[in-house]
Amino acid sequence: MNTTLTPGSVRNRPFAQKSGLNESETKPRSQAHGKVEPLSPYVHSTQRFQPLPQPLGEAPYHFDLESVVPGISATAQAAGKLTFHTVGDTGCIKSPEYQESVVKAMIADLKNGGVLPSFFYHLGDVVYYNGEVGDYYDQFYEPYDAYTAPILAIPGNHDGDPKNASQTSLDGWVRYFMTEKPHIDPISKDAPRVTLSLPNVYYTLECPFVTIVGMYTNIPEHGSVDTAQQQWLTNELATAPKDKALIVSLHHPIYSFDVFHSGSAPMAAVLQHAINDSRRVPNMVLTAHVHNIQRIEKKVGDATIPFFVAGNGGYYHLHALTADKDYVDQLTGAKLIFADDKSHGYMTLSVDAENISGTITLVDKTTEVATVANEFEYSASAILLADNIVVTL
Repeated sequence: MNTTLTPGSVRNRPFAQKSGLNESETKPRSQAHGKVEPLSPYVHSTQRFQPLPQPLGEAPYHFDLESVVPGISATAQAAGKLTFHTVGDTGCIKSPEYQESVVKAMIADLKNGGVLPSFFYHLGDVVYYNGEVGDYYDQFYEPYDAYTAPILAIPGNHDGDPKNASQTSLDGWVRYFMTEKPHIDPISKDAPRVTLSLPNVYYTLECPFVTIVGMYTNIPEHGSVDTAQQQWLTNELATAPKDKALIVSLHHPIYSFDVFHSGSAPMAAVLQHAINDSRRVPNMVLTAHVHNIQRIEKKVGDATIPFFVAGNGGYYHLHALTADKDYVDQLTGAKLIFADDKSHGYMTLSVDAENISGTITLVDKTTEVATVANEFEYSASAILLADNIVVTL
């Protein structure tokens, strides 16, 4: 590979474009790279795999939702379901009005009556561009000051990408989400929020009706995990309770029809190895990184699994789509069911003993009106692979 920098050039983008964009004769693809991806001269010196911070808890890194939402088990059982918000890529380094309009709609959900969202599960990239401690007030504490539910998260690549050698990867993220003793950090100023004590940068969230296995996919484009996390993921799928739904979350998407990042073949390999070894298939996969919203379905064994890209949480620059509704990638079989690349927004999920149902809410840039643009429902029953099935994602 030519590693020299040609003056005026930019790094390559996913080449699959839809009609009306450059190279429109090529067919959209859900994954940008199907083989080993060479190192790029356009990658900054810090944007390589970064060492992980020391875990706060003991393996296998389980975290009980009850510890941050006291009484949630009884409340969810009485209601017959658990409801929560989820989205990623919220950091408002520019044009904070986009994040503010999304947060305003989420706050309204907490006051609407009925079964309210119990927490916000953030899919990574809390703070741009380098997850710096000094940016947490403007991009996290202040915007969510009136959001009264707890905020849990997995880190994204921008949370872990150090600005230079003087910064430790994930130092800002750890300072809020992985503190030994919950406290109010002085950097929260007039928007105080008590810190969390998550056991690791990847962990399993134990909830009523659902188990959420959250991965950290590090810094490199299309993600990267070490063998320890790969083995951990397999174990978590194999040992997840079969009387609850199973959701896997990771920042880098496995499938995505977009012009900026596209989906990740390496992350597809990580999940398919865990599925094939554990014989357990997640009911749903949540991702972000790409700045739009997509609901993609893929046949896995005998089941149809939804793979969501929810990266439209507030970062100002949205990423254009390369495919239209109902398009099927011929290489992976991934089908685009719903997508939007014009509006910011978020998802709301409700899990009961039988189903995972949800909505995709979009927020108009001009009017700040929030509208439910898509509704869905999938089975919450345990999905086990037959002995003769080998999954390829």
